[in-house]
Amino acid sequence: MADDQRHGHIFGVLMIITFITSIAALALFQSVLDDPVGYLAGGGKDNQIYLGAFLELLLVIANVGTAVALYPIARRQNEALAIGYVAARIIESVFIAAGIIFILGVVGLRNDLPSAHDVAFTLAALKDWTFLFGPGMIVPWGNGLILGYLMYRSGLVPRRMAWLGLIGGPLLLFGNVGVLFDWWDQTGLVNVLVVPEFIWEAFLGIYCAIWGFRKDSPILRPTWRGNAAAGSAD
Repeated sequence: MADDQRHGHIFGVLMIITFITSIAALALFQSVLDDPVGYLAGGGKDNQIYLGAFLELLLVIANVGTAVALYPIARRQNEALAIGYVAARIIESVFIAAGIIFILGVVGLRNDLPSAHDVAFTLAALKDWTFLFGPGMIVPWGNGLILGYLMYRSGLVPRRMAWLGLIGGPLLLFGNVGVLFDWWDQTGLVNVLVVPEFIWEAFLGIYCAIWGFRKDSPILRPTWRGNAAAGSAD
């Protein structure tokens, strides 16, 4: 039980780290993403972009860490979905890592080839695409549907909160599919549809970092054999 709770606390802390690093990195990258050509022509804040890249590297590590920390526990409920969550986190991290390279490419152009405006615009656009397909379309499956289902069935956290993931995942996916097909802008409806998923992930991080997993979760019992759902855990 103590080892299980240690995994729970680690999972929660890493979830919080993913929140902090992802939001901070996006804020630091905004000047490049909004106006890559202006960034080349202006003085540029290279150290700011380097810091954002470092934060996204930490994000990649924390993303994979959440899946690794949860896997030994979640596999008791459903091993296939536990592996699926690990895979989703890895795929998401691949997109994020590619985005880091693209954004650093703009910085490299500013220092070595400041007249390459078209290339800078293309690299910034590629960064946006990696965000759309990674955090935008993989997260709804991984953190939303897969993780929400695992938490709901296992009772590792209050089941009523797991509905935020089960509902928020499809909503966020729908919103980003709309962006992909140009039904609406990425700063429009998506900002509303992301709210349930945002609350779900924030809740998971805070709850597990402070309390770990629910001690009365069936899959934490020594007698657990994987032959029943979490019952009426709330």
